[in-house]
Amino acid sequence: MPLPAQVRILMSQHIGAPAKPVVKKGDAVCVGTLIGEAAGFVSANIHSSVSGTVSAVETFRLANGKTCDAVVIATDGKQTVDPAIQPPVVTDKASFLAAVRACGLVGLGGAGFPTDVKLQPKTPVDTLLINASECEVWLTSDTQEMLCCSDDIVRGIQAVLQYTGIPKCIIGIEKNKPECIDLLCAKTKDLSNVEVKPLPSVYGTGAELILIEKCLGREVPHGGLPADAGAIVMNVTSVSALGKYLATGMPVVERTITLDGDACAQPKNLVVPVGTAYEDIIAAVGIKDGVTLGKVVAGGAMMGPAVESLSYPTTKTTSGLILLSEAAAKPAPAQACIRCGRCIEYCPMGLAPVEVNAAYATRDVEELGKLHVDYCFNCGSCTFVCPAKRPCTQMMSLAKAYYLDQIKKGGNK
Repeated sequence: MPLPAQVRILMSQHIGAPAKPVVKKGDAVCVGTLIGEAAGFVSANIHSSVSGTVSAVETFRLANGKTCDAVVIATDGKQTVDPAIQPPVVTDKASFLAAVRACGLVGLGGAGFPTDVKLQPKTPVDTLLINASECEVWLTSDTQEMLCCSDDIVRGIQAVLQYTGIPKCIIGIEKNKPECIDLLCAKTKDLSNVEVKPLPSVYGTGAELILIEKCLGREVPHGGLPADAGAIVMNVTSVSALGKYLATGMPVVERTITLDGDACAQPKNLVVPVGTAYEDIIAAVGIKDGVTLGKVVAGGAMMGPAVESLSYPTTKTTSGLILLSEAAAKPAPAQACIRCGRCIEYCPMGLAPVEVNAAYATRDVEELGKLHVDYCFNCGSCTFVCPAKRPCTQMMSLAKAYYLDQIKKGGNK
């Protein structure tokens, strides 16, 4: 996309402690310059996505109501690369993990978990599982990454296997992406420890727990992590970013973002500098003539949250912006639950949203635990299939948050 006049780079773009700003107003920065340093074990470095001058280090309010530091940079239009950028020297596991941490890599599929921490599981694993299913509605950024950056993906996979000692890798791709399957099969045909596994084209396949079951036939223990089932799961764009960093030394400063929706004039995938305001990205694709923009969804149409302000900046985990017209954005009026059971039938985790809602209404922590509300990953299926148009997903989110908060306080499990 065209370079924006400024970027606002948040110090909280990942799970864990926000990064600590290491620049101040007036400092000159280049593409790849470290501007935020990881502030703990579960944290991640932040780098400048543009060259220019720091115009402010300010407090920014996040969508969840919390605040974090943000570095605002006025671009100079030159995109000068930091002279210190060079491929890392990796010789063993320790130097490999140090390189992963240095580049600020996090889960680019949306979770944002620091990758160097993920690659240090407490239990032995036998499989590196690459999540390339991309089952979210409208999103095609991972597909674009596979088609354009397959060599980077393979390079990243080989590095992880070599330096962590994981014996094999499975790349899970939904069958509705035959070009990606064919390309990665061709790229890995001589690698005996890498398998490309076509998966059913069913919404929800990209969820970690479901992906592990589909690819390995294993179940993650309740409350456990993928490593407890012998797997480490990495998003395909994450492993591609790792491959790029190992070859060039350029940290995570940009990403491919899908622009789509019924209000989008030019649906496409754009390579966007981290910290670019949503309004600048939307300006690059335009709104259809005669259409009024009613809502912007950050991420996929099923799981992405609605955007409060178009001045909000992209982060490393921004995968798409869905532009909806006023007509498409208007929610249907909710009716009373008719207990048809569709929310139960279509839940990919086998949960019972209608029963969860009843337990939440009475704040029954014990019942919420029995119903495994903590397994919900907010896929949106229950709301989508509900004939009464009830906001089932939102109710599940509230119930899950309440349950986890009560457990944290020592309530019934």
